[in-house]
Amino acid sequence: MLPFRGSEERLALVLERLGGLELGRGDTVIVADNRPGARDRDDAGRVRVLGAGELQTSYHARNRAVAEGTAPWLVFLDSDVLPPPDLLARYFEPMPGERVGLLAGAVIDEEPGEDDSTPAARYAWLKSSMSQEITLADDRFAFAQTANAAVRRAAFEQVGGFEERVRSGGDADLCFRVRAAGWTLERREGAAVVHRNRQTIPRMLAQRARHGAGAAWLAQRWPGALPRRRWPGLAWWGAKRAAAGMVAAARRDRDAALLGLLDGPAVWAFELGRLIPNRPRPRPRLRLPKRLQRR
Repeated sequence: MLPFRGSEERLALVLERLGGLELGRGDTVIVADNRPGARDRDDAGRVRVLGAGELQTSYHARNRAVAEGTAPWLVFLDSDVLPPPDLLARYFEPMPGERVGLLAGAVIDEEPGEDDSTPAARYAWLKSSMSQEITLADDRFAFAQTANAAVRRAAFEQVGGFEERVRSGGDADLCFRVRAAGWTLERREGAAVVHRNRQTIPRMLAQRARHGAGAAWLAQRWPGALPRRRWPGLAWWGAKRAAAGMVAAARRDRDAALLGLLDGPAVWAFELGRLIPNRPRPRPRLRLPKRLQRR
């Protein structure tokens, strides 16, 4: 199950990519189209496209997709990952125990080319920015990113699915609630997908800011999760990282320069993002000309 917002050209690429998945009996692949006014489509081949544009969040789209099926396990992907054809088989070898409610597949950042990579994409690869190792590191607040994760339907329905009126952090919140309900989380490193990172620095920083908004929401909902960093020390750390980046640039060490120069902005964007509302913006209402309004 995969939420989608983007162009028709990108949707065609996503459908082609998902069409290569090897499915078992009863398996269904659903793309939940989260664009405003999206409708169901019957021209997508083996992949079903479901209109889910009532609320512009990926979590609303995922909830809509879940409601359309009956499979005992729900495998969630993002539109910017490349899954192998046998991803589903890899998830369930071996079969999870009865109280396992969550499976965390691996997310591998796409390795950029030596000559044609952008600074943003190369930086994300150097940092392994989408690795599940980052979000699974804290035992108390470990969670699986829905870029590549599976949830047992019984656990999903027991806790009420995703909180859909948020822009970010819904995957962590779901995992926390599932684990609090007595289910466990297991890793499935063999069920790996490749993640294509943001290609420009502004888009990368915007993504970090959105994640920061989700972190602030999670910290309020789950005290102790994703604590904020203290700014005085953070500013001094950022200045030292920038200085190290400039020294590396003078030595023509491209990767060390990227890490030094972008570490600060990436972390600052995340922390400043905590000040941004995590609720989706309301859609603008259509205003009629005064002469057509009721008096």
